[in-house]
Amino acid sequence: MSPSPDAVEAVSQRLNMFLTAQRAAAADFGPEAVLLVEAGATALEGGKRLRGRFCVAGWRAVEEAGGSSPALPDDLITVAASLEIFHAAALVHDDVIDNSDTRRGRPAAHRALEAAHRSRHWVGDAGAFGRSGAILLGDLLVAWSDDLLEEGLAAASPARASAARREYAIMRREVTIGQFLDIAEESAYVTEPDDEHAARALRVASLKSARYSIQQPLAIGAALAGADADQQAALAAFGHPVGMAFQLRDDVLGVFGDESETGKPSGDDLREGKRTVLIAYAREGLGSTARRVMDELIGDPTLDAQQIASLQQTIIETGALERVEHLIADYAREGERSLSGARLGNAAVGGLRDLARAATVRTT
Repeated sequence: MSPSPDAVEAVSQRLNMFLTAQRAAAADFGPEAVLLVEAGATALEGGKRLRGRFCVAGWRAVEEAGGSSPALPDDLITVAASLEIFHAAALVHDDVIDNSDTRRGRPAAHRALEAAHRSRHWVGDAGAFGRSGAILLGDLLVAWSDDLLEEGLAAASPARASAARREYAIMRREVTIGQFLDIAEESAYVTEPDDEHAARALRVASLKSARYSIQQPLAIGAALAGADADQQAALAAFGHPVGMAFQLRDDVLGVFGDESETGKPSGDDLREGKRTVLIAYAREGLGSTARRVMDELIGDPTLDAQQIASLQQTIIETGALERVEHLIADYAREGERSLSGARLGNAAVGGLRDLARAATVRTT
């Protein structure tokens, strides 16, 4: 059993154990291999361990429905840790796609690898090396995630392992499609009717974040506990709207967040050209000329602080920020209502509600 009932600590400990083994294996392959593995370790530092926590919460909700409150088994923690590694892979690739300089207050992986190239006085284009290295780093992290997932599932019954593996596969497929839709929308929006932009942004939020970050981790944990169809349906009815609220909060922080808390520059989503619900709502409140000006500014990586402030003010004045805050509250209420009467553990349901608040009422 896990040495600690705290899911965050248990998952972090399991990741540290896994990284120790990976460092030992890489040492035989030379210093360049060590560089890649250490970049992977750095990618796993920090974060809220949200996906691992929701995986554990899904397991608890089903396991405790029968009245028991067992300690967290090692195989569950191992599977939860695999989700955190997969998330690290997604972030590494996301930062390459967005050409982001920082992540969690540190250089993004491709920037760190670029700096390593320079500090070692290697020949060639350091920037290209950093980008290529980060793509391979993301691939390595996906492989690590698979390794840990299979290690955890080895202890489960064949039926439960198959169910968990199926939910994990759904998560991988959907988030990849969601990521593509996200980057496609930065270009495709111009060919779509203005009144469809918000719906298209919500589609991206659902696939890229709501299902991936909350709904599927819950489903994976529940599958490990032997959830039936009704229990999985109840957790999905909770997880998806809470996941939508989680992503909408991310969208707000991506425009208005404090860099000292988010670890990314304020207004970074504006420089990256993210076509979020926040932007869709703001455009709905503008005339054609002002809308055209906004479209010209969003996606410009050279936006200065004054231009960011001007866009922020426009978003506020159009009522877009208020509309998104109302939408976040609506999704959160929908998720909470879905748990009423569900055949899940009472204490675990309370934990789910606490996690929902942590995911949607936050500044990081």
